[in-house]
Amino acid sequence: MHKTTGLNPRFPLLLVDDEDSWLQSFRATLRSQGIDNVVLLNDGTKVMDILGQQKFCAVAVDLMMPGVSGEELIPQIVTEYPELPVLVISGLNEIKAVVNCIRKGAFDFIVKTEDRNTLIAGVRHAIEIFELRDENSSLQERFFKSGPDRPELFSDIITAHKGMFSIFKYIEAIAETSRPVLITGESGVGKELIARAVHNASGRKGDFVAVNIAGLDDNIFSDTLFGHKKGAFTGATQARVGLVEKAKNGTLFLDEIGDLSPTSQTKLLRLLQEHEFMPLGSDMAKRSSARIITATHQSIAAMQEQGRFRKDLFFRLRGHMLQIPPLRERIEDLPLLISHFVDEVQADAETGLNVDVHEISAFLNNYSFPGNIRELQHLIHDGASICGHKELKANDLKSLLVASGDFLSSVDVSGSGESVSFGTRLPTLQEVRAKLIDEALRRTNGNQSSAAQLIGVTRQAVSKYLKKNSDI
Repeated sequence: MHKTTGLNPRFPLLLVDDEDSWLQSFRATLRSQGIDNVVLLNDGTKVMDILGQQKFCAVAVDLMMPGVSGEELIPQIVTEYPELPVLVISGLNEIKAVVNCIRKGAFDFIVKTEDRNTLIAGVRHAIEIFELRDENSSLQERFFKSGPDRPELFSDIITAHKGMFSIFKYIEAIAETSRPVLITGESGVGKELIARAVHNASGRKGDFVAVNIAGLDDNIFSDTLFGHKKGAFTGATQARVGLVEKAKNGTLFLDEIGDLSPTSQTKLLRLLQEHEFMPLGSDMAKRSSARIITATHQSIAAMQEQGRFRKDLFFRLRGHMLQIPPLRERIEDLPLLISHFVDEVQADAETGLNVDVHEISAFLNNYSFPGNIRELQHLIHDGASICGHKELKANDLKSLLVASGDFLSSVDVSGSGESVSFGTRLPTLQEVRAKLIDEALRRTNGNQSSAAQLIGVTRQAVSKYLKKNSDI
């Protein structure tokens, strides 16, 4: 299958019209708007042949052509390539024929005499529909696979968690499109590593450019992203290229998007909608070919309710959403991550460090890890310093947690000698109740009556809990 890389869209758009001058003019207009992967064809009789030779994202066919009309071609294209959106190119006096084409399966129509922005909007819509269909098909193919097709793309992410493997498969399915990606998750879960994986999987020729926008006021945000011309403001002794331009044909990663000011949100929305920006001090807009990936540890939904985040911007940013689970939900990753960070310590200190990984994992198994993977990394490095880079024991980590106020306190229950451990944040009664019922069901293989007896509640209470959660 033929595939182009570095052009937009990744599969070409086919324009079919017997008027060469119109084809050339429309291609130039599309290029000015960043749509540069376009194939021209002035002979309608060759459409089916060229569609069989390579993959396209959409076809725009002139309604009236010598040899074969668009009205004749459309049923053939729709039958052979049902996933391919077909646009009808028409004149103002051909509406009846256009309606007939729509009935035969055409996706939409564009009128030659209309404003060029309207024509471009129609093409963009067709491309978006194709990409959504293509992604859906790719996801269906990957659904039953146990892991990603190209695991090397995710080699920097240390995990054995099934949920993470599902995220990897989803990334492979969406990576090569241009739609924005929003990554959510607590601080320290590795959102930038995920963003880099999306970029690596995309095959984009440009660079991965990352910036943390937390604390940037509107002027610094604009200068950082869009750059400025010489003399744009006092002190601007030379021009500066913004990060959007540096990420040309690549990926721009904006971390902590939840901290963006309302004015900056408006500017970012324009970049996403129009695919263009203006450097400070310039009255000439520049085209953007960078794919936008954003990340936040905050709840955007809550921020919208409080009026702190634009709903239309959120809609644009969430072309695809990735929710990265916290470390406390990926306990099976602890031995792998501890081993990895021990290797880091040994490489940095150029000395051996004796560690019983299973002992350390067991000690940290009930810890809530408010700082997630980043916190575990610091914990292992600091513990290695305490033990003099000789033998790292659980007590070394315990002393660090006590010193920071994060020590795992335990409560004896039932006089049985068994204990329940708590992290820095005490759970609510609702959270404890849910975990208790889940654990009882796990131990009784899902038997509601046995689980209820185990924890001293009625079977109806367990049944009500399960029904409530199944409706969520």
